[in-house]
Amino acid sequence: MNVLLVLALSTQQPQDTVVLKPVVVTATRVPVSADLVASAVTVLRGADLVAQGVRTVAQALETVPGAHVAETGSFGGQTSLFMRGGESDYTKVLLDGVALNQAGGAIDLANLTTDNVDRIEIVRGPVSVLYGTDAVTGVIQIFTRSGQGPARFGADVGAGTYGSTRGAVDIAGGTQRIGYSARVSRFSSDGLYPYNNQYRNSVVSAGLRLAPDARTDASLTYHYGDDIYHFPTDGFGAPVDSNQRAAERGPLLSLNAHRVLGQHFDARVTAGVKEARLFYNNEPDSPGEDGAFWSRDYVRRATTSALLTWQARGGVSVIGGIEYEDQRQRGTSEFSASFGTFPDSIRAHRNNAGYFTQAIIPVGRAAVTLGSRLDDNSQFGTHATYRAGAVYRLDQARLRASVGTGYKEPTFFENFARGIATGNRHLKPERSLSWEVGVERGAARVTYFNQRFRDLIEYSPTPVGPDSVNYFNVGAAIATGIETSVNRNVGDHVTVALSYTYLHTRVEQSGSPSNPNGLFVPGRPLVRRPAHTLAPQVVATLGSRARLIVGGRWVGKRDDVGAQRVTLRPYTRVNLSGEYAIGSVVLSGGLENAFNDQAQEINGYRPRGRTVMVGGRVTVGR
Repeated sequence: MNVLLVLALSTQQPQDTVVLKPVVVTATRVPVSADLVASAVTVLRGADLVAQGVRTVAQALETVPGAHVAETGSFGGQTSLFMRGGESDYTKVLLDGVALNQAGGAIDLANLTTDNVDRIEIVRGPVSVLYGTDAVTGVIQIFTRSGQGPARFGADVGAGTYGSTRGAVDIAGGTQRIGYSARVSRFSSDGLYPYNNQYRNSVVSAGLRLAPDARTDASLTYHYGDDIYHFPTDGFGAPVDSNQRAAERGPLLSLNAHRVLGQHFDARVTAGVKEARLFYNNEPDSPGEDGAFWSRDYVRRATTSALLTWQARGGVSVIGGIEYEDQRQRGTSEFSASFGTFPDSIRAHRNNAGYFTQAIIPVGRAAVTLGSRLDDNSQFGTHATYRAGAVYRLDQARLRASVGTGYKEPTFFENFARGIATGNRHLKPERSLSWEVGVERGAARVTYFNQRFRDLIEYSPTPVGPDSVNYFNVGAAIATGIETSVNRNVGDHVTVALSYTYLHTRVEQSGSPSNPNGLFVPGRPLVRRPAHTLAPQVVATLGSRARLIVGGRWVGKRDDVGAQRVTLRPYTRVNLSGEYAIGSVVLSGGLENAFNDQAQEINGYRPRGRTVMVGGRVTVGR
């Protein structure tokens, strides 16, 4: 298991943010010993993220090898994840098994917080063999706290730069038979710009665990988000609009039930649904301005699965599963001006049935993983994926190797758009072939990966083909690189860590090679993928009550688009955070971008400057 040790401290002693757990779940879909996993996996503990002042999942991912987070500056602005050089919709993000991505893989991480999080597992590499579409370059799964022990009540408050405020209340507790947790939080900010940049993020999260006997357990998760973001920027980052805003709200529900059927068999049934209502308004900025646009959309993604596991003596395990997913979207929009009113609408639906199997076979010091999957999609037909991997344990090191395929279905807009663009119902899914090798020795880890993407979906402003569509499959690209990480304790009270990622991407084929400002220019890198990323971190305890965390991130040059294609210069972010405990009260403070680096993360968009947040937490109960 390729685990980056991103560091923090427990309340008593220095400890890694990432702990090499005896089992991991996401890499194999069932709990498996970490020594048998052939994929590169990082595990982040929720308690340590809170200690570091990490509010969002995007912040948590910034120091994970192979992951690059790009955001459009202000709180609430579009935040994208590029895993190992893949597209921003190539990583599947799950909350207790339920996909947060919209149909087609798109996801904005700006509103995804670390509220009520027990741990985050990040699997790098293709995992479509277990999770189907969207899992092209990785899977991220967020696990909610289940609660145990006497009831504990907590409250958080904080305030900082840009008129930012935060507040939350939570409760957690339980016994061996039942565990519970719940948290309600709210964050708001006035934003970077002097007008129309307010942001509000409200989250309700709750988890319930039941274990009526030693052979049965079940968990239920509820999550509700309500976000609104005002933004003055146009598509190039220029602040020109005083009446533009977007909002999203909706629930997520997850049910997971497990039963041991006998000495060698157990069964698991899951069901989940994610719904969202999306709103967008852009009204005239002044009485003389001509033109207004609004849209309303409802999106729903529901999944149910059944999984049977057979485990033999000696550690051999085989799983077989069936998964059914239903995706829906309906919406209306309207552009109105003095020269007319132009309404539009979309009503789309598709479903997918997936059949998968996986075997893990330990042989002496080695372990082999073999898996395959067949998906039957109502839109593009059948699609097969596979994955194979091997682990070999030496006396003081571990060798890994794996190969696999992944795929991503088109978005509803790419398939069914009508109006300003025309969708293509005959699009094929985007596909990948990837392999990697890695070696681990103590706290040092190195992984080389090689990925080839094909059938990338491109957009043409001029309709093409006999059906006069704006979307088509042509693009092909490669992404290769090296992920490294090292961790070391310096004495009893200081821990240091360093991660580095080298990434090389290149477009090999494009349907619009003559466009120098396109996303896919043959021979050029993929946009917003830095060649070099470096992330050091130092954690220290100061006596028995205080801790201090100093972290940095250096991101190298990368291509980007806008009015014209550009190469953005490197940027550096240095962050500090600390805590001081006084009885049941913990005072905290954080400083992001300490040296106020103003280099852009995305072309045209202002970055957040030096940002301060101070606050505290009080806990009642053991």
